[in-house]
Amino acid sequence: MKKQNLTKIIISITLFMLTLTVLIPILNLLAMSLSDPLKVHKLGGLEILPEGFSLVNYKVLLSNPLVMKSIFNTFFITISGTFLNLFLTSMAAYVLAKTQFVGKRLVVLFLIVIMVFEPGLIPEYLLVKDLGLLNTYSSLILYKAINIYYLFILMRFFEDVPDSILEAARIDGAGHFRIYTKIMLPLSKPGLATMGLFYGVYHWNEYFRATIYLTDPNKWPLQVVLRQFVVQRDNTAILGSQNILSYDQVAALDFGSLQAGTIIIAMVPLLILYPLILKYYAKGALEGGVKD
Repeated sequence: MKKQNLTKIIISITLFMLTLTVLIPILNLLAMSLSDPLKVHKLGGLEILPEGFSLVNYKVLLSNPLVMKSIFNTFFITISGTFLNLFLTSMAAYVLAKTQFVGKRLVVLFLIVIMVFEPGLIPEYLLVKDLGLLNTYSSLILYKAINIYYLFILMRFFEDVPDSILEAARIDGAGHFRIYTKIMLPLSKPGLATMGLFYGVYHWNEYFRATIYLTDPNKWPLQVVLRQFVVQRDNTAILGSQNILSYDQVAALDFGSLQAGTIIIAMVPLLILYPLILKYYAKGALEGGVKD
């Protein structure tokens, strides 16, 4: 018992230290974004409390129409894309996991080949161009509407649903669509939540294809604006401040704290989403579903 308790203590301390390595940089960025621009230089790399307190960085960023438009674009792309991903992936997973049809193994083999040998960027760009999707949100929403790897993961969740429940539904006259909507989806909430989280994070963080397919800055998602500002050190994000700050106040702004504020704005929605999704992991969705 003493050895087990000692092992638990060591594991707990190790996990706590690993958590700090992730949490402290985030809190340091938050402290930078909330610090007074004239005092932010006093802030060390491990400090988590702001020097002074000021919301000027967020006022500057959120006063820029480009930043606000990019936030709206990101929410639209993420919500629309994730909904489409879950709808198509769950339907395909149900068909492959719970139905029998001629050529099923061939279809699965074809999907595996697609997963292993993905097309290159140039054929993908030419396809998007031929479909007339350049400079449209659809070029990002429709890309990988079904991720094959996620499809196979969701199939495993669907296969765990007992066939006896489906047989009982068929005896009562339920068709495939009713079984899919009334049985498979409710009993697979942990799997759907997991896939929704994966898809949502992917769409929220997408910037590479957005820089290729979207030429209009008003259609850029937040991550593209973030990259322009943080990586390429483009000062466009300051332009919206002229109507709320004087010239001297703009000149006194700290570029690093503005970068920190931009990163925090991009992180907050995901930090809010994680607790809402993770609650499904601990639930036994099939508990009491079948009694022998």
